[in-house]
Amino acid sequence: MLLYIILGLLVHFVFFASIFDIYFTSPLVHGMTPQFTPLPPPAKRLVLFVADGLRADKLYELDENGNPRAPFIRNIIMNEGSWGISHTRVPTESRPGHVALIAGFYEDVSAVAKGWKENPVEFDSLINETKYTWSWGSADILAMFAKGASGNHVYTYSYDAESEDFGAQDVAKLDTWVFDNMKEFFHAARNNQSLFSKLNEEKIVFFLHLLGIDTNGHAHRPSSREYMDNIKIVDEGVKEITSMLKDFYGNDGKTAFIFTSDHGMTDWGFHGAGHPSETCTPFVTWGAGIKYPQKVSAQKFDDTYLEEWKLENWKRQDVNQGILPVDILNSTDLFKAESMFTNAVQILEQFKVKMTQKKEATLPFLFTPFKLLSDSKQMNILRKARSYIKQKKYDEAVSLCKELINLSLKGLSYYHTYDRFFLAFNVVLGFVGWISYASLLIIKSHCNLTRSVGKEVKKPSHLLPCCFVAIGVLVALFLLVQACPWTYYVYCLLPLPIWCAFLREFPVLQGFVTLLLTFPPSRFVGYLLLFILGVEVLVLSFFYRYMLTAGLIVFAGWPFITPLWTRAKSTSLSWIFFCLLLAVFPLMPVVGRKPDIFLVMSAGLLVLLLSLFVVTSVIKRKDSFVNEELVLHLLQMVSMVLSMCVVYGTHKSLLKKQGLPLLNQTASWMILASSFVMPLLSPLILFDRLFSILLSSMSTYLLLSTGYEALFPLVLSCLMFVWIHMEQETLQQSGISCKQKVSSIQFAYNTDITQLRDLYLDDLRRAFFLVFFLVTAFFGTGNIASVNSFDLASVYCFLTVFSPYMMGALMMWKILIPFVLVMCAFEAVQLTTQLSSKSLFLMVIITSDIMALHFFFLVKDYGSWLDIGTSISHFVIVISMTIFLVFLNGLAQLLTTKKLRLCGRPKSHLI
Repeated sequence: MLLYIILGLLVHFVFFASIFDIYFTSPLVHGMTPQFTPLPPPAKRLVLFVADGLRADKLYELDENGNPRAPFIRNIIMNEGSWGISHTRVPTESRPGHVALIAGFYEDVSAVAKGWKENPVEFDSLINETKYTWSWGSADILAMFAKGASGNHVYTYSYDAESEDFGAQDVAKLDTWVFDNMKEFFHAARNNQSLFSKLNEEKIVFFLHLLGIDTNGHAHRPSSREYMDNIKIVDEGVKEITSMLKDFYGNDGKTAFIFTSDHGMTDWGFHGAGHPSETCTPFVTWGAGIKYPQKVSAQKFDDTYLEEWKLENWKRQDVNQGILPVDILNSTDLFKAESMFTNAVQILEQFKVKMTQKKEATLPFLFTPFKLLSDSKQMNILRKARSYIKQKKYDEAVSLCKELINLSLKGLSYYHTYDRFFLAFNVVLGFVGWISYASLLIIKSHCNLTRSVGKEVKKPSHLLPCCFVAIGVLVALFLLVQACPWTYYVYCLLPLPIWCAFLREFPVLQGFVTLLLTFPPSRFVGYLLLFILGVEVLVLSFFYRYMLTAGLIVFAGWPFITPLWTRAKSTSLSWIFFCLLLAVFPLMPVVGRKPDIFLVMSAGLLVLLLSLFVVTSVIKRKDSFVNEELVLHLLQMVSMVLSMCVVYGTHKSLLKKQGLPLLNQTASWMILASSFVMPLLSPLILFDRLFSILLSSMSTYLLLSTGYEALFPLVLSCLMFVWIHMEQETLQQSGISCKQKVSSIQFAYNTDITQLRDLYLDDLRRAFFLVFFLVTAFFGTGNIASVNSFDLASVYCFLTVFSPYMMGALMMWKILIPFVLVMCAFEAVQLTTQLSSKSLFLMVIITSDIMALHFFFLVKDYGSWLDIGTSISHFVIVISMTIFLVFLNGLAQLLTTKKLRLCGRPKSHLI
């Protein structure tokens, strides 16, 4: 069993990593010669205001009284500068947004592995090219540009990380701190000759990162009074800074101002995905080199924002983050043409370097160049563009440069994805090989026919392994000649031992095919179509949560097509009731959008009522009753009451803006720690242990809940309890004797009992049920394939100061709790149905891998970035779920089979 686990983990880790090599490799190119525009820029200095988390609509719209929410910015739009919407791209996080704004390219996707906090690769930026840069704001944002800058010309001033507290009374102070410190800085500069001379140099940038709006949005939602008031504070601060700089520089007209945001925010206070509220950010610019407002009579856009914001008469100039908006520049046509020519040469240089790198790493007879941009075409376009500039045909020159830029970008994409089909083919080959081999392992262990065939097979020859070794050597030499990365060796060589192992079991496959031929074709096709339909429902549930509702409704009808309805009516009715009750959750809004403390407290009360019922039944069971069991139940009930008090108290404290009370925070962490220990103190009797796990899990889950999802684990667990009874009833009706009733079965750790019995079709159904319940546990209260479904309010009982890794770990545990409940129930199902845990688990893995293979073919690199990101995340989620299943299976075995003994006193249980 251990060998299979190691092999399975290795295969799935490779599958998981492959998607990053295929789609998530860095697109950046190094080694180009810098290119500069020969003409002087219109501005000597730039002031960049980035209001983190500011939505475009919240800035531009009028307030409830019909007045501008940001009067100074509104005045700029109407009298001094240009404005529009800046369109961000997925992921709408702070680091990718700032990289697009300041470095001019969309974030290297490999930064996701570092939480968008560190530089995964080196890149150039506006700040690196300045003479001096002074920046104020959050250390997380400022440090990432200072760290990658060459020389000692970037100066950062930031507040402590503890100031980023979502529960603080006034988080707008993060922005006032920035404005106040910049004012003090310029006041000190008047008395510091060295600093004064630096401030009067050319090519300098002042970068103000304003985090208050984002923090208020997370804490109170973008529609809150706090969020709106923070916008007014920022508007007033921008006005004061603008006035101060004009006075400091004597109104020399050489300062350019940009006010924008890195990303927006959803109505429920989160960001990361591609909803318009996250991708539409404000863009307002004025000062040196910027066009003045242009009044128009009509504008055509796909939205109705202009009418809503009462700005339909001022020309709106939308931009994409990271792309130079030439149309807003108030400069000569010559300057625009030269800037576009320089930009085109820069991108063409990247194309040349990328092509050279790929050509040197590919065998000559295998290299296929990008045909749309040959060397002759490059020279021809550059020559014509330069000729047009000399002839003062600037529009023609700009048009040619744009054509060259588009072709260069297509060529960069071509060489960047050059090996994609080759890698994908090998990954699919390994996928199919693993699924086939795992299926044969199950057949070999549980099919009498294949055992009889296996006895007649002669000792396998060494010819097959030698052939695969020879193929492996040839493949390795092929990769070595082309200087391929080491990961290519893994993807290309891993399928070989898998297929070798599969072909060594050819007699088993032969026997299975013979067995299938004895089945009526209609019956075989019917079962196959039913299985395909089930897998498709699971796949569709990743896109449409209501498919889970449809599946649960079908599950509710299961007793009617079996003898269960007549032989176990009460159990069947319970099954129908809880299936239909659980089916309601996928129809509910995603968690976090509508917080409701009343539902959280209601879930706690229901668990307490259920606990009282169980305690009463334990007391009545005098023959097996031990005082320590009662004490444990009471302690878990106290823990539940304490969780409810903490949730309620924290909610009230945050509403009053008094922060997270230390007592509540301490209690929360103690409850979380005890939830891992309490179940291990309970008896090993199946029902007692499962109920103890539920109580401990619910105590923690309440602390992480904000609304109706608090009820979800309770309903799910009730369905799991009924499922256990239903499976034992099914087994008894199949003619297999069950020695014990569910109420008296004990969890007993056993490595594996392979020869308990043969496989039945019901076992395939059980495996499918588990996968379906796991997917339901994953998506039942929200589609977390979309990053914005997370709600930071879930962790406010534990901490409110921003800590991405700790908050992420807590939210991950919240996701895993329903998984643990399902896996513990599955342990009980394996025990009651007397089937090898290895075989049932392999069937579950196979079903998950078929889904993963399905999603692998759905991954795409075209269309909107939201579609691309979602398609990749679906594959990653399924593969991660399969990997997690191995660990969750081990955790479930630990929780169900291990017993902690206090004071070394042995206990006995009458069965």
